[in-house]
Amino acid sequence: MLRRSFRAMGTDVELLLDAEPGERAEGALDRAEAELERLEQVMSRFRADSELSLLNRDGRTEAASHDLVRVVKLAIEARQATGGLFDPTVHDAVVAAGYDRTFDALPLALAADATSTLCVDSTQGPCGGGVRVEGTTIELEPGTRLDLGGIGKGYAVDRVADVLAVVGPCLVNAGGDLAVRGGAWPVGVTDELTLELTRGGMATSGRDRRRWQRDGEERHHLIDPATGRPAVDAPIRVTVVAASAVAAEVAAKAAFLGGDVDLPRVIVTADGSTVLAGGLA
Repeated sequence: MLRRSFRAMGTDVELLLDAEPGERAEGALDRAEAELERLEQVMSRFRADSELSLLNRDGRTEAASHDLVRVVKLAIEARQATGGLFDPTVHDAVVAAGYDRTFDALPLALAADATSTLCVDSTQGPCGGGVRVEGTTIELEPGTRLDLGGIGKGYAVDRVADVLAVVGPCLVNAGGDLAVRGGAWPVGVTDELTLELTRGGMATSGRDRRRWQRDGEERHHLIDPATGRPAVDAPIRVTVVAASAVAAEVAAKAAFLGGDVDLPRVIVTADGSTVLAGGLA
């Protein structure tokens, strides 16, 4: 079993590859690591020169890369499929909540903010502004900016798993967003619960890791598009297993916000209880 660990996309990444040591396997691991770095340069809102940051600054691009077009389309499709619970246009709401820099650089306590109107009104969803994608052109409604953090990470994990799968069964883990190709992989979900993954992906949406204080109130990065603020009365976290990491990421966010999700999932409720659903027992 070959293992490689590094930092990317603001989180710890682990690559596991069931293959014989050698040049072919090491080359695949190198390509996988390089692919994550490339996709981060496309989709990170924390890099001023990323493709996404330039789109958010200008409001329009006529030469978007295949990856940016694909992820934006997936995000808009997810918004429609979840009735707006998953919404990529919550960028300004996330920033207003205090998540305006990488989490590694975010202090545990922030000064008070005066922002109260965090999302624009739109017929496209409870929170978000309009996004038009046509060919390689992406155009944002005035005042709209995109945050592709979760779905972008899921997309990257799926892509990297495909790179490694050419060499052998593999697992890719980027901060809890997982994709597996072949093999059987035990994955710890809670201290007491381990699931075995043989295909597809897994993702977790939770408020127990990326959180901070602002003006005496606890904030976290999971925005409820209906209010434009960090979700309240939500479970601690929801973990979902799906056909891909992208699908798991979307479903986990929707389930965290109370949406009806018909997939295997593990919910840790506000009182710390663990609930199995979607066929898990």
